[in-house]
Amino acid sequence: MGRPKVTVKKIHTLTGHRDSVFTLAPAASPKQFFSSGGDGQVAEWNLDNPNEGRLIAKVPTSVYALHYWKGENMLVVGQNTEGVHLIDLESRAERGSIQLTKEAIFDIKMVGDMAWVACGDGMVVVVDAKNLQIVDRLTWGQKSARSIAVHPEQNELAIGYSDHTVRIVDVDTHTLKQTLAAHDNSVFTVVYDPRGRWLLSGSRDARFKAWRAQNGEYTLHEEVIAHMYAINHITYRPDGRYFATGSMDKAVKVWDADTFQLLKVIDKARHAGHGTSVNKLWWSTFDDQLVSGSDDRTLSVWDITFEAQEI
Repeated sequence: MGRPKVTVKKIHTLTGHRDSVFTLAPAASPKQFFSSGGDGQVAEWNLDNPNEGRLIAKVPTSVYALHYWKGENMLVVGQNTEGVHLIDLESRAERGSIQLTKEAIFDIKMVGDMAWVACGDGMVVVVDAKNLQIVDRLTWGQKSARSIAVHPEQNELAIGYSDHTVRIVDVDTHTLKQTLAAHDNSVFTVVYDPRGRWLLSGSRDARFKAWRAQNGEYTLHEEVIAHMYAINHITYRPDGRYFATGSMDKAVKVWDADTFQLLKVIDKARHAGHGTSVNKLWWSTFDDQLVSGSDDRTLSVWDITFEAQEI
C-alpha cells in the first residue's frame, strides 16, 4: 500500500469572535467544543449545529488557554494577566477563581483534580482545582512556559518553553526528570501520541521534532522543516495514525504519524483556508472533523478523508 489519498473539504466557517481565536478545547461529547481568544469571549459549539454557537462566559482580557475538566463538568479558563476561572457548564455560572500571575497564561492541563498552568514568567503553577488553592510553583526557566502535554500512560508531563527546551516532569513529585535541548527558538506546542510512544514538539523555528518516549527516556528520532513560519499547534487524530500542524504561515498540514511524511496542505489558495495565522487545532472523533482557529477571527471545520492507494 502507498501513501493514502487525502481529500479535504471545508464544511463550515464559524464566526462570532471579535478578535483572534487563540484556543480550542473539547467538551464531553465529541460533537462539542469550546473556543476563546483575544475578545475574552468563551463560546461553545456543536458540530451537529455548528452555526449556533453560544456564549458561555466573558472575561475582561484575552484567553490563550482552556481545559475541559471532565470529572466535574467544568471549563477551566485562563485569563491572561489574572488567573484561572472555573465555569460550571450546567449553570453557566462561575464556580470560583484564583489569582496566579500578572503574565500570560499559555496552557492549562488537568491531571486528576490538579490544574497545571503554564505562565509567561516561566512558572508552572499547580492548583488544587477543587479547593482553588495553589499547591506548588515550579520554576525551571526564566522564559515563558508555553505548552503542556500529559503522557497518556506514565505519570509525567512534557512542558515546552520559550528558552528552546522541553522539560519532562514527574506528576507525583513535581520534580524535573529530563531537559531536552529541543529547538533553535521558542517551543510553542508539545503533544504525545495517543499511546505515548512519541512526543512531538513544534517551534517558532518552523520545525517539528519527534522524540521517542521509552521507559521515561526521550531520544530524538526525526526533525522536519514543516512550515515557512512558526508552528503554533500540533494535534493528533484520535486514533493516532495522523497528526496536523497549524502555523503562522496560515496553513494547516496533515502528516503520517508513522513516517512523518507530509500528506496534505490546507491553505487559502487551495481550500479557502485561513487568511492569517492558524493558532489552534482540534481533531474530533465525530465524522473525523478537524477544527482550526485563526487570527482572522474565524474557526474552520474540515472534513478529511483518507483513502488507501495501491502501489
